[in-house]
Amino acid sequence: MPLRMDSPMPSLEGGTDWFISEPIKTDDLKGHVVLVHFWAVSCGICKESLPDIEKWVDEYGPLGLKVIAVHMPRQESDTNIEAVKEDLDFYEVKHPCVVDNWHTITDAFENKFVPAFYVFDRELKLRHFQAGERALKMIEPVLQRVLGTTPDQTKQQ
Repeated sequence: MPLRMDSPMPSLEGGTDWFISEPIKTDDLKGHVVLVHFWAVSCGICKESLPDIEKWVDEYGPLGLKVIAVHMPRQESDTNIEAVKEDLDFYEVKHPCVVDNWHTITDAFENKFVPAFYVFDRELKLRHFQAGERALKMIEPVLQRVLGTTPDQTKQQ
C-alpha cells in the first residue's frame, strides 16, 4: 500500500546512480513543493509523460516546485543504466533522476506502480498520490492547489 496522506517524504538515499544532479537529500527540499514520479524505461506511458513533466518544471519551478524522477526497474532489462541515460537525453529531461535498481527508494515510498506520482507540500507532507495511465492528467490541478496558484496565474508568469 502506498504512503498515506500527511506521511512525511521518505528518504531519497539508496539509489544506484543520479543523473542531472548530485544526490539530493530529503531535508534539502524543505520549503518547496515536491513532485516525485516513478517511471521505467520499459513503460511507454512513463516515457510519453516526460515532456509534460518538463513543462511543469519550466512553468512551476519558479513558484517553488522541485521535481525528482525515480527510475524503478520492472524487469531485468530496465536495470541497464545506459538505456536510462539514453531516454533522459532523448526526452530532454532537465530535472534530477535517481536510478533505484535495488528498489531502496521504491520500498521507502511503498510504491508498486509506474507511472506513479507523489506530491508533497512545503513541509514535505504527502498531499496527493496518483498512479496509472490517467495519473498525469490528474496531477497538474493538485500541483496548482499545493503551490497556491491558478492556471491563469501560471500563464502570466
